[in-house]
Amino acid sequence: MSVVNGSGPRGLTGSDASGPDGLAALDVHPDDLPDGLVVADERGRVICFNAAAQRITAVRADTALDAPLERVLPLEDLEGRRWWQLTDPYGGLATRVGQPERNLLLPGGREVLVTARYVRIRPTGPVRRVVVSLRDTEARRRTERSHAELIATVAHELRSPLTSVKGFTATLLAKWERFTDEQKRLMLETVDADANRVTRLIAELLDISRIDSGRLELRRQPVDIAAAVSRHIQAHVAAGQSAERFLLRVKHPLPDPWADPDKVDQVLSNLLENAVRHGEGTVTIDVEPTRPTGTSVTVSDEGPGIPEESMNRVFTRFWRGSKRGGTGLGLYIVKGIVEAHGGTITVGRAPGGGAEFRFTLPVATPAYLTS
Repeated sequence: MSVVNGSGPRGLTGSDASGPDGLAALDVHPDDLPDGLVVADERGRVICFNAAAQRITAVRADTALDAPLERVLPLEDLEGRRWWQLTDPYGGLATRVGQPERNLLLPGGREVLVTARYVRIRPTGPVRRVVVSLRDTEARRRTERSHAELIATVAHELRSPLTSVKGFTATLLAKWERFTDEQKRLMLETVDADANRVTRLIAELLDISRIDSGRLELRRQPVDIAAAVSRHIQAHVAAGQSAERFLLRVKHPLPDPWADPDKVDQVLSNLLENAVRHGEGTVTIDVEPTRPTGTSVTVSDEGPGIPEESMNRVFTRFWRGSKRGGTGLGLYIVKGIVEAHGGTITVGRAPGGGAEFRFTLPVATPAYLTS
């Protein structure tokens, strides 16, 4: 047990919602809290040290309990100053109620997020309890790294097409008369392609923002999945791929899922483009009903496939199966779209040895149409 109980000086009464007994009144034990909880009494002695605090600080509860707070938590700010000496919770201004969240360092340089609250008997009276919340910074650091990587990727991906657009337009404006119509057409086609690339990147960023915030808007209607796949195959053939490279197999009767047709097209486009660009041999697309009510699409190829150690990273941001272009955001967006529909997506090894992506969409009619 990581709490010192009792009715004496070190005990916490049931009316003190800041302490373990107050939590007990709510049927919550300090060890149930996700963040570290450290409580010191009016003498600065630790009377509560929960399991999360032990994990974050690597200090055992039996060592912490009844020890001075500043010794149990020898916190320093990022400039190396002792935090308890700076804040002086027991001897500082009587009007203070606590300390806002900030990054502090534990011995060894480990960074933690610390918040403190001063519990007083009366508004300007002496401090009766110091309640400290500890939070590990690793999750926040991962998020910050992810944002930094996203910014770096976007900057890199935008630089190349924008440099091309700027170069060609400046050249055409300065030396228009010197170029033949064929040369002008070639440069304008390049500008158009690069502008499309920038547009696609911006669309991906908007999708990521909506997926991460749970605001991805879906305009549901019945979608003929088999017809949608056929359109994408025809588009690849029109772009120069051999029709023999694609094999579409459809099992009937096939229900039409209620989905956003544009978002389904986005998923199919990404999966087929990946199979064509990174895979080899025949690209096989299987469309079939699933139990109890669903429609699944499986896209597989006969290429080298995805290494086993990379399987769990395929749907993360910036994962690239090869160095042949792409932002590494496509499959992350695909997963977000499928899950927003209430579906699932998996990756594995195809019978032919290549990559196999399979997603399933529910076919149930929206509730507002059945009521």
